[in-house]
Amino acid sequence: MDEFGVYASFGVNGPPQRLLRAQGSCRVSAALPPSVRQVVLFSSGPWGERICVNAELIDANQIPITIGKLTPYNKCLSWEQWEEETWTDGVTLHVSLEGGNVTNSELIIAVNEFTPKNTTAPLADRELSGKRKRERTAEEDSDGGGETSKARGEENIYPNGVKEKTTPVRKVKGQAKSCQKLFANRADAFKANAAASLVSPSGRWGQTLCPIDAQTAILIGGQGARMQFCKDPMWKLCTEDMSWVTAETLAQGPTPEARIGHSAVFDPDSKRIFVFGGSKNKKWFNDMHILDTKSWRWTMVEAQGKVPPLAYHSCSMFRGELFVLGGVFPRPNPEPDGCSDSLYIFDPHLSIWYQPILTGDKPSPRSGHSACVIQERYIYVFGGWDTPVCYSDMYMLDLGLMEFSVVKTSGKAPSPRSWHGSAVLSETKFLIHGGYNGNNALSDSFIFDIETDSWTELKLPQLSVPRAGHSIITMETPARRDPSEDEESMSSVSIRRTLLVFGGGDNEGNFFSDLTSVSVEELLDAA
Repeated sequence: MDEFGVYASFGVNGPPQRLLRAQGSCRVSAALPPSVRQVVLFSSGPWGERICVNAELIDANQIPITIGKLTPYNKCLSWEQWEEETWTDGVTLHVSLEGGNVTNSELIIAVNEFTPKNTTAPLADRELSGKRKRERTAEEDSDGGGETSKARGEENIYPNGVKEKTTPVRKVKGQAKSCQKLFANRADAFKANAAASLVSPSGRWGQTLCPIDAQTAILIGGQGARMQFCKDPMWKLCTEDMSWVTAETLAQGPTPEARIGHSAVFDPDSKRIFVFGGSKNKKWFNDMHILDTKSWRWTMVEAQGKVPPLAYHSCSMFRGELFVLGGVFPRPNPEPDGCSDSLYIFDPHLSIWYQPILTGDKPSPRSGHSACVIQERYIYVFGGWDTPVCYSDMYMLDLGLMEFSVVKTSGKAPSPRSWHGSAVLSETKFLIHGGYNGNNALSDSFIFDIETDSWTELKLPQLSVPRAGHSIITMETPARRDPSEDEESMSSVSIRRTLLVFGGGDNEGNFFSDLTSVSVEELLDAA
């Protein structure tokens, strides 16, 4: 294996088979035997000028099952049937190479089926328990600030994955629908898909959008239609012209595994993004990945101390440390997954996790809540849920005293919700938008004023689409110029702070890829 090649092992005991070679076709299709329930894809040899290898499975209904992408820094991918609950027989593996000196042609190969002497039932044939149920008592229904959802006993996951409509076509707002039958041959389809991928990210929820400077943000992870993890997991947004650039192949080092419900926080002093936790189907993470935005290199931290695997937690940066609160964590079967009420702090300088001593009334266990750092002194925690209870209560953590307190609010407050978006608008105000109440995605918006402890509901057409699991950030964008301005005024670029809303799902099977913008000044004036 001295020259470049891409290989695949089909099944637990299947030997590696070469799919792509240094000089050959840039696309390969291989029909999987019905007995194959696992696929391992890997590369060997020098990559040279090659950029990446895209891999996806197409089931019998012509629905793509994303595996992921090989790069010079991520040289192995794997997939098992248990990760795809809708796996059917008649699956075809499609692999395509970008970059390098390859022939623009497609090769169709046969997979050699390997049958071991002693066979056992494959993992996929075992009973899949589906969504575990949680037993709750009637006392929880009357918990302060809480509301019991209609779907009682459901696991702490977003129901877009379990309540999705049966349409096989992924609906992504702002993008064309599936192009399965729009092309004369697969080569044209590959070209169209490659071109479309350069426009904007695919529709998703559960991702993070992390600003790294006044006009640049990094999108990481997420999950789209049919509970498929996004094949385009990393993008760079430039607000100067509101353009997207694929960023997965820009960064070196070991990239984080595909996931949702993780957190991503940027440290302006070290110019690094810290990605923690999240989940992928039945896998849970407590790893810490760091992206250095100066060298564009990923590293994985071998941290000391103990922190459980967590997803849908909140993560806030304060004086160079990460404050991780709440979230969902796994329990051994047959126990249901639980919610945390603990606060864990990560010190990047010492690479250590520790738990502080807290006083006061801390929030009950929850996930999918929001946390806003205000005035570099307070963290305001709102909402969240612990199945089947949704919350609309507010807590404040004084970072100087490490003391929690309940915030008694006035005005029309948001209804109980989780997986909503939040963003700090000023030194005294932050926004809450959308979310999920246990039954439906929400579209309403509210501003909270910490000086008066009061809520104000907003009525803005830009924020009228129901969505949950979306990302909300504030950035600098060029202001629109008045055509009547003279040339001298036009020559100076006017910058304004803008609220940006990306992605999310509507609990009807739709996942969004649109980018909505609203002036922060307009939001504050409306409040």
